[in-house]
Amino acid sequence: METILAEKLDPTFRDELAEKLNSLDFANCLACGMCTAGCVYSDIHPDNDPRKMLRKVILGMREEILQDPFIWYCTMCERCTVECPMCINIGLITRTIRGNFRQDSPGFMQKVVEDTIRSGNQMDVPRDEYLDTLDWIQEELQAELNDPDYRIPIDVEGADFLFGFNAREIKYYPNELQKILKIFYAVGANYTLSSQKWDATNLALFSGRNDDFWKITEPMLQEVVRLKAKQLVVTECGHAFKSVRMGYNNFWKGPKFPVRSVLELYDEWIQEGRLKLDPTRNPEPVTLHDPCNLVRKEGVVEPQRRVLKAAVMDFREMFPNRKNNYCCGGGGGALAMPEFTEQRLAKGKRKADQLLATGAKIVAIPCHNCMDQFNDINKHYNLGMKMEHISSLVENALIMPEKKPEA
Repeated sequence: METILAEKLDPTFRDELAEKLNSLDFANCLACGMCTAGCVYSDIHPDNDPRKMLRKVILGMREEILQDPFIWYCTMCERCTVECPMCINIGLITRTIRGNFRQDSPGFMQKVVEDTIRSGNQMDVPRDEYLDTLDWIQEELQAELNDPDYRIPIDVEGADFLFGFNAREIKYYPNELQKILKIFYAVGANYTLSSQKWDATNLALFSGRNDDFWKITEPMLQEVVRLKAKQLVVTECGHAFKSVRMGYNNFWKGPKFPVRSVLELYDEWIQEGRLKLDPTRNPEPVTLHDPCNLVRKEGVVEPQRRVLKAAVMDFREMFPNRKNNYCCGGGGGALAMPEFTEQRLAKGKRKADQLLATGAKIVAIPCHNCMDQFNDINKHYNLGMKMEHISSLVENALIMPEKKPEA
């Protein structure tokens, strides 16, 4: 063990961190090691021990902290906090150090942040391409629904909700957005999309730079006001949902409105009888991943389970689950830091073992960020499983309402 020299300790680091956090809670650390016990990846590769990181903070080891790979290895999943008897949020501490004390930003994370600030979406999709893609989806749905009058509502004022989604659903997976809009059609949802700000994602959630974070998220909340929508509903993307909720709760000074996950709407519509599903169309065994940002951090736990039980024949829980779930290994911006791919995939082995233990053939993953990691895990460890968003399973089980005969 390396000798710690008192003359090199800098207690002002603790004070600066406490000021940035607006909290000195981390000083309550008992050095018990429960955070390390709670981190399922602390023993996967070197420099991934939250207890060691926190001791460096408390001792004022500024130089060591600023050079510690843990700050970027940590997925900020907050499972350590679940086990901490003092409820110290190490994920938040890590994010604060990233954004306020580290000048480097590995990989392409900061580039994506800057592209999002400039273009309004993380995939740098120009407005005309976005609207062209919606036109294409509209034409596809007109044919699929046999309804030539179908229109995607854009910039409609006074809707029940504004739907915010992930730029991947425009750039790479428009078929998935098509499935979601088909579900909205089936239940007769009164919603709108924005022509201006539609991407709810925000990689500054991971970089930790709050000025950047608010530049990205504030316009999404402003669109709710501009369009006079009753609430904001966010697609199946844990980090997008967390970002919007965090921005709303911590920075937003405007009118109040609910910020909800689309999974909560599916659940409500099923309970109300508006969304009718035939689970026999999804006969294969399905397990569920609990995205950290959606479940542990924002508390959306049971709606997705009720939805899956209505949409599939054989639902199987992973263990542990809910707030005790394992991070997929791709959180904290890991997918935007390719130099750490080896560590990310090493974390994925533990998740792969967890998946295989269920005997499921399909993994329901209500998060785009997690989906990318699961696709890599599936390929790297030859799992041979299908990775699906819950919306895809719902759409496959969808019972379309009978059309009323023309008068």
